[in-house]
Parts: sequence; C-alpha cells; structure tokens
Amino acid sequence: MVNRTLVTLAFLAAPMMAQAEKIAVVDMGGVFEQLPQREQTSQALKAEFGDRVAEVQKMQDEMRGLVEKQQRDGALMSDAQKTELVRKMESLKSDFQLKGKALDEDMRRRQGEEQNKLLVQVQKAINAIAEKEGYDMVLQSGAVIYVKPQADISAKVVEALSKAN
Repeated sequence: MVNRTLVTLAFLAAPMMAQAEKIAVVDMGGVFEQLPQREQTSQALKAEFGDRVAEVQKMQDEMRGLVEKQQRDGALMSDAQKTELVRKMESLKSDFQLKGKALDEDMRRRQGEEQNKLLVQVQKAINAIAEKEGYDMVLQSGAVIYVKPQADISAKVVEALSKAN
C-alpha cells in the first residue's frame, strides 16, 4: 500500500516539477541609485524649493548674528536694549521653526510624490522585461537568500529606464 502511494505521488509531482518557474530578481535600491531620472528629480526639487531654503538659511544666519551680538555687546547694552534683542531673537526663532517645519514637510511630501512616479516607471520596466524574457516571477533581491547572478535583471531595468529618458 505504501509503495503504491509513493508511486502515485511521484507521478503527480512529475508534471509540477517539469513546469519549473523562471524567476528573476531586482535590487530596487540599486536600481533607484543608478537612475538618471533621480538626478533630474533632485535638481527639479532644488529649483522648486530653492527660494524657501534660502529664506530659512538667511533666518538661521540672522539668528546666529543676533546671538553673537548678545555675547559680544551684552555687557555694554542697557536693559531695554537687551530685552529688545531677546524679543527679536525669540520672534525670529519662532518664525524659523515654523517655516523650517513647513519646508521639511513640503519637501518630504514632494520627494515622496516624485519617488512614486519613478516607482511606477521602474515597475513598468520590470513588467516589460519579465514579459519579454518569459519570467514567471520577479522578486526583490532582499527577499531571497541565494540567486544566480544571471537571474538578476537590475542592470536591464536601469538600461531600459535610461533609454526611456
């Protein structure tokens, strides 16, 4: 009885083994690092936020100047001058924190939007390569313990996206 069961299982497993899947991997981090679009996106974001970054940096420099003035001239200032300087510093610090936080949030949001656009392009390139080369499955390289180097299609993805640029 046991022998018949083993023979039956062997016959059932044979067709499944004959249909081994063709699997590829992609190093998504490596792909994103090599994308020429990444640099263009970075430049566009710098241009978009350049004025606001400069404004926040100017405020920071102004605060630093006020602190230096307080340290340098504090002993020579009247109480009214000291109070005025402290108020000016606190007001500037408050504006700086508010504008800095808003800038950080806006930049983070826009970077996420741009990264999502790139991700869509990467996914389309992976799908096209997988279809063209007959892969049944494409995994992220970090999800597998071992893969033959020829199964890594990361360079092909970067190449496809570089041509599309």
